[in-house]
Amino acid sequence: MPWNNGGPNGGPAGGGPWGPQPGAPGDGPRREPPRRPTGPGPGGPVPDLDEVIARLQAWLRGFLPPGFGGRRLGGGGGGGGGRGLVLLVVAVVAIWLASGFYRVQPDEQGVVLRFGAFNRTSLPGLNYHIPWPVEDVLRPQVTRINRVEIGYRSGSGDTRVEEGRDAAGRDVLAESLMLTGDENIIDIDFAVFWRINDAAAYLFNTRNPAYTVKSAAESVMREVIGRTPIQFALTLGRAKIETDVMSGVQAILDQYGTGVEITQVQLQKVDPPAAVIDSFRDVQRANTDADRMRNEAESYRNDIVPRARGDAARITAEAQGQRQAAIAEATGQAQRFLSVLKAYDAAKDVTLQRLYIETMQDILTHTSSVIVDQKLQGVVPYLPLSPDAMKPDAMKPGAVK
Repeated sequence: MPWNNGGPNGGPAGGGPWGPQPGAPGDGPRREPPRRPTGPGPGGPVPDLDEVIARLQAWLRGFLPPGFGGRRLGGGGGGGGGRGLVLLVVAVVAIWLASGFYRVQPDEQGVVLRFGAFNRTSLPGLNYHIPWPVEDVLRPQVTRINRVEIGYRSGSGDTRVEEGRDAAGRDVLAESLMLTGDENIIDIDFAVFWRINDAAAYLFNTRNPAYTVKSAAESVMREVIGRTPIQFALTLGRAKIETDVMSGVQAILDQYGTGVEITQVQLQKVDPPAAVIDSFRDVQRANTDADRMRNEAESYRNDIVPRARGDAARITAEAQGQRQAAIAEATGQAQRFLSVLKAYDAAKDVTLQRLYIETMQDILTHTSSVIVDQKLQGVVPYLPLSPDAMKPDAMKPGAVK
């Protein structure tokens, strides 16, 4: 066939079935294929993009386990596989960076740890930290009021202080029995309410803050009860005991740097031990009866003594009045006698006549008089003259019947 002539392989001379190749023998001067520029300038060489991608794939495969890269860099389809691997790595990095966003609730405080050590705190809201394993965040509830029960377990207290014991409602005599200042035993159940005021100190300064609060409260309560008489603790001393225990526990926790604030100490039960509570109540009833009788006696005394003092003051005042009246009357009579004596010295006859008339008037005024006329014969004339008849109105004509 014509295309088998001329070439050593049966094709056209110097070119195969498609004609002579450029630069083939017998076809004139050989033509060189055009070259790409190799420099950065207009005339320099330009780097091959496939070669750059291949080098990047080789660099990334150096960080991957053996067999994870799939085909070899020079194999078919290497460019597409390398781009997929890069996208996968970028997606993983983006997810890792996005995991650093976290939200702090309004009742929480964020505590950011960098390589396990405290770094900073964050406020409520959306925040960001470098993702794990560089940074981590803890979010304790700083506004929650926690409760620790001492001497009893109601089942609603803070279970972190139970240390595996049954938290059902019961008495814990090892915690509640205490010695008072007058060497009596008393059974006290109380609760301590606390909250977190420093999240960093709360998380890192003590291993179990709730148990620390319980131990400190029990110790301070024993100290306060140890200097308090039992009668005062059972009656009027509850408020003072709560205040003293609260201040003492807060001082210990501040010294330890626990980051805990005590909000309230509440006494639940203050009684004698159960084994002697009946006898103690009998004594209390006897003391109550004694106090009642004492109060009744005091009430009777308060009623009688003021009344007697009033009567004594009245009698004294009456005696003083009679004394003053007697003195005044005697003084008046003396003055009258002296005035009469003075008048007698001046006019004896007139004074004697006046005294006689006044004396007879006084006598006749206070006695009944009978007048008998000696001239009448045979008939006993009788004229009763009583003091009332001697009055001027009775002496008028027709007044005597």
